[in-house]
Amino acid sequence: MQTVERMLSKNPNHLSVDLSALAKCVNACAACGLVCTECADACDGERPELAALRRCVRLNLDCAAICGATANVLSRQLLPDGALLRAQLEACAVACAVCGDECENHAEAHEHCRVCAEACGRCEELCRTVLRNLSAG
Repeated sequence: MQTVERMLSKNPNHLSVDLSALAKCVNACAACGLVCTECADACDGERPELAALRRCVRLNLDCAAICGATANVLSRQLLPDGALLRAQLEACAVACAVCGDECENHAEAHEHCRVCAEACGRCEELCRTVLRNLSAG
């Protein structure tokens, strides 16, 4: 059992969602936030092509902020507001989809964008999984 899942399982306040899925989502959000930050930094280093990567940088930074906030919100299980959780998960999934699509546009030329697009895709998928579980519960 990974650290995040262990910690979530020790909390006496549980969300009505599978803890394993929740932990995977929290981990994916945290990782995606870091990867997006690094991708923005790497794009900034692509000096000859920086103008073409400006949208990518912006979306990376927005996605990183949203992913970080999502990981934090999902980690807190005391008296959650279902509507707020669903809105946060939806925002994160949308941010990841938009950022991932933009990174995919640059993936052939920039390996950091390919890695970022993959992280965004995984995070989007896991956010949507938890969102479905919350909506069903």
